[in-house]
Amino acid sequence: MAAYIIADVTVTDADKMAKYREWSTKAMQEHGAEVLVRGGEFEVLEGPWTPSRLVLLKFKDRATAKAFYASETYSHARTLREGAGVMRMIVVDGVPA
Repeated sequence: MAAYIIADVTVTDADKMAKYREWSTKAMQEHGAEVLVRGGEFEVLEGPWTPSRLVLLKFKDRATAKAFYASETYSHARTLREGAGVMRMIVVDGVPA
């Protein structure tokens, strides 16, 4: 069953975040992530949600999503992101096909 990583990112240092995106993209490619949303304009339809920048990644399953997160490449990306903003991230299972 597919799994999704959903991230809500508040950027405070655009230069550092650009380096993070470079390495996080490499990690996504290594783990076959399908990028469904990465930034873009959004509109809150209901509730007190004030996201800054949304990212939605699709993986073949939860194990692959967690392998992406734990990978050496993504670990490096996370170190580059330190001080660049606030990251809120979850992994969630999709609906069985």
